[in-house]
Amino acid sequence: MKKKKEIVTNAMRLLNSSKTEYEALFYEADGVGDNFGMQIADLTGLPYEISFKTLVARGDKTGVMVACISVNNEVDLKKLAAVSKNKKVEMIHVKELLSLTGYIRGGVSPIGMKKKYPTYVDDNALKYEKIAVSAGACGATLIIRPCDLKKITDCEFGDIKK
Repeated sequence: MKKKKEIVTNAMRLLNSSKTEYEALFYEADGVGDNFGMQIADLTGLPYEISFKTLVARGDKTGVMVACISVNNEVDLKKLAAVSKNKKVEMIHVKELLSLTGYIRGGVSPIGMKKKYPTYVDDNALKYEKIAVSAGACGATLIIRPCDLKKITDCEFGDIKK
C-alpha cells in the first residue's frame, strides 16, 4: 500500500524558515469551479468568514497586487484601487497566474509567490484570532494569525470587499 506523500508548498517552506506558527489542513480537491473557495471551506469545515481567497489584480500605477477577502464576499475593485493608491484596478487573466505568482488557479497563496507583490487583506480578517488562506496548492489550506500574515507578507489591511 502506497503512503500518500504530504504536500509541502513554497508558502509552508517560507513559514517554516521564518519560524512562523501555522496549521496546515489537507483536503481532496476535485478541481476548480465556481465558488471554489466556499467548497474548500465546506471541505475543511471552516466558516466562510475566516476562509480567505487570494486574488491577483493589476493597478494602473502600482502594477501587480494581491487581494485577500473572505470566500463569501467579492472584491470591490474601486475600494482596492483607493487602498492601493491606484485610479483603476482590474483582475489579471487566469493565464497569467502561474507566471506571475508560481501558483495555479485554486492554489494561489498570498505567501511565497515568485515575487513579493503589494498585498491587501480585507480588514474583517482582524476580527478573528486566526484565518485560513491557501497553502499554495489545491488540497492544502493554512490556518494563520492575521498578525503573522502581515509579518510574512507585509500586507495592509483595509475595506476591499463589496
